[in-house]
Amino acid sequence: MTSRTSRDVLRRGLSVLGRAIREQPRIFAVAVSGSVLFGGLVIASAYVVGAVVGDVVVPAIARGSVGVAALALAAGALFGISVLRVVGIFGRRLGAGYMQFRLQAAYRRQVTRRYLELPLSWHQRNATGTLLSNANSDVEAAWYPIAPLPFAVGTVVMLVGAIASLFVTDWALALVGLAVFPALFALNVIYSRRMAPRQARAQRLRAEVSGIAHESFDGALVVKTMGREAQETARFAARAGELRDALISVGRLRGVFDPMLETLPSLGTLAVLVVGAFRLRQGAITVTDLVSVAFLFTVLAFPVRAIGWVLAELPRSVAGWDRVRRVLDATGEMPYGDVTLDPADPTPATLAFADVGFAYEPAEAHLPGAEVLGEVTFTVPAGRTVALVGPTGSGKSTIAALAVRLVDPHTGTVSLDGVDVRRLTAASLAGTAALVAQVPFVFDDTVRANIALDRPGVTDDDVWAALRLAEADGFVAALPEGLDTMVGERGTSLSGGQRQRLTLARALAGRPRLLVLDDATSAVDPRVEAAILAGLRAPAAGGPAASILVVAYRRATIALADEVIYLEQGRVIARGTHAELLATVPGYADLVTAYEQAEADGEQQPRPYDEVAPLTSGLEVEVDR
Repeated sequence: MTSRTSRDVLRRGLSVLGRAIREQPRIFAVAVSGSVLFGGLVIASAYVVGAVVGDVVVPAIARGSVGVAALALAAGALFGISVLRVVGIFGRRLGAGYMQFRLQAAYRRQVTRRYLELPLSWHQRNATGTLLSNANSDVEAAWYPIAPLPFAVGTVVMLVGAIASLFVTDWALALVGLAVFPALFALNVIYSRRMAPRQARAQRLRAEVSGIAHESFDGALVVKTMGREAQETARFAARAGELRDALISVGRLRGVFDPMLETLPSLGTLAVLVVGAFRLRQGAITVTDLVSVAFLFTVLAFPVRAIGWVLAELPRSVAGWDRVRRVLDATGEMPYGDVTLDPADPTPATLAFADVGFAYEPAEAHLPGAEVLGEVTFTVPAGRTVALVGPTGSGKSTIAALAVRLVDPHTGTVSLDGVDVRRLTAASLAGTAALVAQVPFVFDDTVRANIALDRPGVTDDDVWAALRLAEADGFVAALPEGLDTMVGERGTSLSGGQRQRLTLARALAGRPRLLVLDDATSAVDPRVEAAILAGLRAPAAGGPAASILVVAYRRATIALADEVIYLEQGRVIARGTHAELLATVPGYADLVTAYEQAEADGEQQPRPYDEVAPLTSGLEVEVDR
């Protein structure tokens, strides 16, 4: 089993290296050319040293005098070879480094691009720490063997040349080489086989340690308020200890094999001297030949290690590549269409749901998905405001996500201005509809950057206009540096209500024709919330020309809507004005009254958002199912 596993690691590792060579053939060719040049000169230098010793030094000792011309020629030859070896080393290292870093950068971009293509349901099934590890340490691990690879290829060429030159010199010395070189290779193979499971385990534990750390730091408020500091520290320490032990195991194995790999060429050199002395006494070889072969064995010790470096890193490379490939091969992406809505259209958009059904994918493939919506049909007419009301788990946030195509329906259609959102281009959809989520996310940047997001055409005047509509211009103007104020990671310098108003202004700055508010003002004072919603409904007063779909809980918010959609268990139970539903739907009346009573009593409202939200993961979007 171990042998099969090792062969599989070797096969897959060579496949990863082959992919790297196919993707960067020219750079690899430059690196290998430098390595081959270096290898050829190593062999040449051995024979030059042999010639210098046998033809210059020994005769000079015998004569008792040194020929200046011969000595100058020998020095010139050694100097020339040294210069060319430097050129080979430079080309090899520059090419290998350039190739490695280009591959790492390219695959970090591919992984990140893939993250953005995959739906939220995929992100919800994968821990953020693991995703960070995929884009960072796993990509690095996958291409780590690229650095010694050109050296190893050049070494193979050098070994073939060295053995050939040994046979030309003397068959007995060649047999010593044939014994030593395969022994070195076999030792490297054994080393790789034993290292494979250790490297794979260490790579897996790196991701787990990263995941636990990210979870603990992101949930710092929960950890501290629940008094779980000791438990979280112990949980992290346990996994960090496992990683430590795994890395020590890697180091211990390396400590055992490294001396053996260093010693074997030295033993080869000793064997050459013993056999060579006997052959020299027989007259089969000259002093020049013996010195050349002995020096060749000495200088080959280091280059041969390059093969071992590649073999030793293959298990880690395979482990990293498997984790990267899991992301790149993930299914569920949502391709966009080629239909574009008129970007210059100033009128509000019409949103329509037609028999929409949706079920979240299960955590395990063999389990059935949980149905969230069934046969949902309603319309948000152009310029109108529609409120979604329902108990927790009724599917309100799912409808909000479907409206801006964060997910796609399993049945039915969602359309904007009569066009299925799946047929729209990404730019057209983003320019037409905007979502303000229940969990506000603020970047660690300035207020201006958070609102403008480098979108073309969004000026400071647009930023201030959006801030006024979001009732945020007052607190922003009072900040130490106004629009240039840094708000901290996830907006830690702002209150929950300020963060919500900032994210609302961000959406408004893009002048969307459909605005989807998923409980986006829950942390805002009711008076301020009423002013925001009133401004959004009054284009003449500076509000946007947008239709509004709002997930609402407060009676004052609901009452501002032109129509209310009441949901239970993923289905539309009733629709009408707030007053009509209060009078005719007992479930709706009970729910709104319960929310109102809870707020009046100062209790936490039964909704999936509170002040802890900014400390949650940016990828793990909480969805009200």
